Amino acid sequence: MADDSGSQTLNAFLGVSRSLSGRAWRQRPADATTTRAHMQGLGLEEPLARALASRGVGADQGADFLTPTLRALFPDPSSFMDMDAAADAILDALQAKASIHVFADYDVDGASSAALLVRWFRSVGAELPIYVPDRIKEGYGPSAAAFDTLKASGADLVVTVDCGAAANEALAHADSIGLNVVVIDHHLMRHEPPKALAVVNPNRPGCNSGQGNLAAAGVVFVLLAALNREGRKRGLFADRPEPDIRQWLDLAALGAICDVTGLTGFNRALTGLGLKVMSDWKNPGLRALLAAAGAEQGPAKSNHAGFILGPRINAGGRIGRSDLGARLLSTDDPAEAERLAIELDALNLSRRDVEKAVTDAAVRKVEATGAHADESAVVIVAGDDWHPGVVGIVAGRLRERWRKPVIVVGVDPVTGLGKGSGRSQPGMNLGRAIQAAWEEGVLLAGGGHAMAAGLTVDSARLGELTAFLHDRLAHERIEAVAQDWLEIDALIEPAGANRALFESFEQLAPFGPANPEPVFALTGVQAREPVQMNGGHIRCRLVGPDGSSVRAIAWRCADLPGGQALLSGQGGLSIVGRLKADDWNGRRGVQFEIEDVSDPRMIQG
Repeated sequence: MADDSGSQTLNAFLGVSRSLSGRAWRQRPADATTTRAHMQGLGLEEPLARALASRGVGADQGADFLTPTLRALFPDPSSFMDMDAAADAILDALQAKASIHVFADYDVDGASSAALLVRWFRSVGAELPIYVPDRIKEGYGPSAAAFDTLKASGADLVVTVDCGAAANEALAHADSIGLNVVVIDHHLMRHEPPKALAVVNPNRPGCNSGQGNLAAAGVVFVLLAALNREGRKRGLFADRPEPDIRQWLDLAALGAICDVTGLTGFNRALTGLGLKVMSDWKNPGLRALLAAAGAEQGPAKSNHAGFILGPRINAGGRIGRSDLGARLLSTDDPAEAERLAIELDALNLSRRDVEKAVTDAAVRKVEATGAHADESAVVIVAGDDWHPGVVGIVAGRLRERWRKPVIVVGVDPVTGLGKGSGRSQPGMNLGRAIQAAWEEGVLLAGGGHAMAAGLTVDSARLGELTAFLHDRLAHERIEAVAQDWLEIDALIEPAGANRALFESFEQLAPFGPANPEPVFALTGVQAREPVQMNGGHIRCRLVGPDGSSVRAIAWRCADLPGGQALLSGQGGLSIVGRLKADDWNGRRGVQFEIEDVSDPRMIQG
């Protein structure tokens, strides 16, 4: 690897080329001319205008970014390969009174996608049965056995959502038994599409929609527009109102946020406007789930979707009944919604316990060998009977901890089969590498996105898999390490970490990949009154040289160098993090969520 430590030190923000977590800091790059244009054209203060420019928003794009509209950004449904064919096939079946079923993945995006279709069908007088495979018994995605079950139940057409694009063998079986299938997906897929009436996927080779950052729920939302358009041509709404799909934008936003998609362009509009619809809490399932979580109704933010609603909806697919989330999001019965929400909330509590046990075991196993700290491109850790429903969450936690791709595998000690899930580091396409491992025969099954992937592997071949992925990702690892800067939007004082600054930068929301949440730096501060909480979290006050302070919290770090520096109460620290609203008991304040810590007295580089 080329040594660029000199250039990193030169460009390091506050001189931090190696923080206590081993990361370099820099100010997020922004074009000065574009920054001035945003200040003049939009009337923004320099820090916010600079943040806008640093997110790649051009001088003429600021208004659409800050106030996105569907009218300006909605794509032509026909720009998606097979979208018109999908709408035709679905409406043909609907008008023929054929039996149509939706086959959904068991995560939030799958549940949201299924609920969107169910609600559109209900609005035109038809009920759409939902089939969600059991994570443990059936695994991910369509299978021959699942299609046999659907065929036996009388299904004529199956619409797969958030899955199916790479299920070539299963869809070939569906064709052989006379079961028609339409695929709506967004995952990476083989060059040769599966045999189906239509395969709609913005990431399908040859699709020119330019909407590859959409979650499946976003693709389904566009499908609803295509169904409305084709329905108008056929006179489907002559005796009933045309469905107003905007009322279901909350479901599209939920899928986009929880599937960690790039929030730019149309997807940003979909998500931002969807959160406004969500804020009315008219969906009975979302309203009941919010109540079950003990949260108050109010303006919906990305945090509602990502940290309150999403984990609970996912809990059904992880350790409970896989169809609970889709049923919750599609029901109009408040009593049923309440029952399902209470069940999902209880499952989420159980999921947390299982997740903590697996995380602790995985950390002990890896750190005992030092595999997290060597030059390997990926960490793979496996354990007997680790629950397959939590391995993805654990992989994400460990990826944050070790700053490299992590795959966590739960092995069935009887069969020797491992079910694994991985989370990747920016700049490293884990899904592509996993797909290559499957194509080379190293895996029994595998696929996913650049940042996340799932797999099935014979546990006897875990060493071979590790070597294969290291070879595939070693070059990407070099680039990813070189680019693993912690990028900072602005340097502030504790006194300036206030509600006004928070609300100013909230104009950039919703946040996610391609539109990161603003990161601020404090320097010369001391962590006072530090308290270690359950889970390794740390609460404290960050006090500046002038005596001003801000309440702060750092997650899961008590055993790490940064957490130990906070607990020691030492002063003179440089700290970066994010501002969060703190509305407890009507406080209307902020809390500083610590991301990284540096001690300037330590040798850098």
